[in-house]
Amino acid sequence: MSTERTPLITSGVCGLTVTAATCGAIPDSAPESSDSGTPSKEPQRKLNTFFGVMVPTILSMFSIVLFLRTGFVVGHAGLLQGLVMVIVAYIIISLTILSICAISTNGAIQGGGAYYMISRSLGPEFGGSIGLMFFLAKVFASGEYVLGLVEAILDVFGKDPESSVSEGMRVLPQGYWYTVLYSSVILLLCLLVCLVGAHIYSRTAFVILLVVTVSLLSIFISSVAVKPLELTITHPGPGNQTLRYNASYTGFNATTLRNNLGSGYSLDYSTNTVMSFATVFAVMFTSCTGIMAGANMSGELKTPSVSIPKGTIVAVCYTFTVYILLFILVSATCDRTLLIQDYGFLQRINIWPPFVIIGIYCASLSAAMCSMIGASRILHALALDQLFGLPLAPAAITSNSGNPWVAVLYTWALAQCVVFAGQLNAIASLVTVFYLLAYAAVDLACLALEWASAPNFRPTFQLFSWHTCLLGILSCLVMMFVINPVYSSGSIVLLLLLLLFLHFRSPTSSWGYISQALIFHQVRKYLLMLDVRKDHVKFWRPQVLLMVANPRSSCQLILFVNQLKKGGLYVLGHVQLGDLDTLPCDPVQQQYNFWLSLVDKLGVKAFVDLTLSPSVRQGTQHLLRITGLGGMKPNTLILGFYDSCTPEDFFLQDSAFCDASMEQGSEGEYNFGVDLPSLQAHFPPVRHVESPRWLTSEEYVGIISDAIKMNKNVCLGRYFFHLEGEGRQSKVDGSERTIDVWPLNLLQPGSRDYQDVCSLFLLQMACVLNMSSKWRHARMRIFLNVETESSDQGWVVNEETFRELLRKLRIRASIKIVPWDSVVQHHTHLDMECSAEQNQALSENFLSAVNCMLTEHSSQAAVRFLYLPQPPAQHSQAQQYLAQLEAVTNGLGPTLLIHGVTPVTYTDL
Repeated sequence: MSTERTPLITSGVCGLTVTAATCGAIPDSAPESSDSGTPSKEPQRKLNTFFGVMVPTILSMFSIVLFLRTGFVVGHAGLLQGLVMVIVAYIIISLTILSICAISTNGAIQGGGAYYMISRSLGPEFGGSIGLMFFLAKVFASGEYVLGLVEAILDVFGKDPESSVSEGMRVLPQGYWYTVLYSSVILLLCLLVCLVGAHIYSRTAFVILLVVTVSLLSIFISSVAVKPLELTITHPGPGNQTLRYNASYTGFNATTLRNNLGSGYSLDYSTNTVMSFATVFAVMFTSCTGIMAGANMSGELKTPSVSIPKGTIVAVCYTFTVYILLFILVSATCDRTLLIQDYGFLQRINIWPPFVIIGIYCASLSAAMCSMIGASRILHALALDQLFGLPLAPAAITSNSGNPWVAVLYTWALAQCVVFAGQLNAIASLVTVFYLLAYAAVDLACLALEWASAPNFRPTFQLFSWHTCLLGILSCLVMMFVINPVYSSGSIVLLLLLLLFLHFRSPTSSWGYISQALIFHQVRKYLLMLDVRKDHVKFWRPQVLLMVANPRSSCQLILFVNQLKKGGLYVLGHVQLGDLDTLPCDPVQQQYNFWLSLVDKLGVKAFVDLTLSPSVRQGTQHLLRITGLGGMKPNTLILGFYDSCTPEDFFLQDSAFCDASMEQGSEGEYNFGVDLPSLQAHFPPVRHVESPRWLTSEEYVGIISDAIKMNKNVCLGRYFFHLEGEGRQSKVDGSERTIDVWPLNLLQPGSRDYQDVCSLFLLQMACVLNMSSKWRHARMRIFLNVETESSDQGWVVNEETFRELLRKLRIRASIKIVPWDSVVQHHTHLDMECSAEQNQALSENFLSAVNCMLTEHSSQAAVRFLYLPQPPAQHSQAQQYLAQLEAVTNGLGPTLLIHGVTPVTYTDL
């Protein structure tokens, strides 16, 4: 049985071939290859809550913002707006954390973190597209942290822009290309650490956290221990000018705090652009993008469902407290000039500057490595699921210890491209938008699971509701567009393109689709609202049950009825002969996948309903009674014709069922365990002339009688294997087609009623066909049979009456008058009260004359609609009844014999 560990069983979107497991095989039991280059080796789980979740989450959230952008935020936004930014950011991530905790405690989590949660909740299309977006966010974040680290290094070791010679430790030349060079060296160092393995980083990360904590303590101690200072800050200006700023550190001072309460947005010296609330918030929010650092390590966690919620919540509470205290501290001790013009001011006012320098380097480096490791795990999970095929296939390769080293190389190469941006603030908005979109997707996944009300959604973490999920989605989307509308629109467009790409490539999975649960929830609700007591004839539509003995000989009729349903219910019914008492299990259940695959192959919008019964007649009765639900139940039964014709095998004619198209189809779609050879083998060969029938003529006529007694309309289709152009690849629009309608009961010449229920039903069905896509431009002709030589000339009045009826029914058709005096004279005049005797008395000459008349006037028609007489009440006359129908329709081509019992036309509004 497939589980959520099972990768996509399709071949992916770029041609990577994967062999589907056979029925009954257990994917997890497959032997693992000893080759280190195979992607099947599962990494060892070594990390606990503290080392695997808390440490990387805290370090990622501190990152570069804690030491290098705290002053930037408070200086431009002021303390009040800065606190608002922190609170808004943490509200957003807190709502997302609630969703993460709910999803992560609802089952086993494998590697891939956020991607695994989204894909297993929303399906491969949404999961794959968001997973790739989240991977890109991590890559950009890694590059951003490296650029921040280079900025911190150059603040200490970079040459003074006023001096052309090196002074003391300031030996590193500055400039755009030098920044890219230094960033590349640091990225190479991160690559080497990540190639060793995540568990090594996690152990060293604890040491880094201790260093960062000591640096933080030194900052808080320095605010009390360091006396007020006057500082001079220089920046390179336009041309060769040098800009000088006088700034001061005042220590705790009420005036300083008062001056820093309001906003003071000005020019950012690193990008030479004027800041605003949105741009400052974008930079500040990068400190909140680390909440999934622990979730991304899910593949290395011992108990991810326990560690992720606990570790993430503790880490977020800790970092929130630190940021609030730090914002208040710098607002009360530093003037605005110092905060805005020197992002590394914390080392200037520290009791021992190396404390801050070491903290900056450790926090930045660890955040960059954490983002690189997290991105590589997401990419590795995408590769294992075969979503993007060959381009990502190498990323599934792991080392002997389970480290996805190829995915790490992919991540490093992309991060190397990011550092060409040159400045941290230049890419902060893009990183923030990507992260907000990923957070919104996590909230959406949790919201969908909650709204679906699936019994198996039972997370042990209960501190969430659909309100928190919805609020999280809305807050993420709003802040995206507040930060940067262009980046937000572009990221959503990219997401939609990825969604469409994956959707049209049809990567079907065995993970379960939340869309199916939501559809079920809504369909059940609306079915309850669909009250059969409120049915009205003006909203009538055909709801068809088509009985199929063998699809090999019925495919053209299946395709034709698909055009005839007019948006109504369409069910393919089949009766399997047998008795459940004599069988070990129900054989019908195993057949549904084959029939559903047939429906997919033909491209028809139909349901499938199968039953087991001792006889076809009893089985058809079962289906007529139980098929459908609520107000969606069949009102029309369609049968193939009962004759001695040798049926043709449609599977040998249609390219969709040929071996030549098998390989192409198997690459692009997943068939739920039913490939083309097994589909062909499941349905038996077509019946030969000498082959025994499944039902007798009496049973067949009995099925027609049963349906009429159950107030169902009945249609019999003959010669539909001659009909062409009904397949989904056909471009036929009906302009060359003709629909012929004979609304009179041709086997009862004495009947001249063109407006009885059956005749009107015949007209309605022809009109419905004329409205379908492949018959929209077809010409419809209605034939009126009249006795011109009769002394009674009432047929003229009947013709005008009929024309007026067509006008009222808005049926556009040409009326053809067909004199049939020569046909009627062959009819044996009997007592009209004995319909059974009349059926028995129809001569062969009369039946042949009727057939010749039909052939003469309708030989070129694409399809013919004929009146189906009432079947005889006595079983002994069943063969005679069928013989008459066979003689009348012999050699005509596609013909539908129709007997309607329900009113279907309406002339008022």
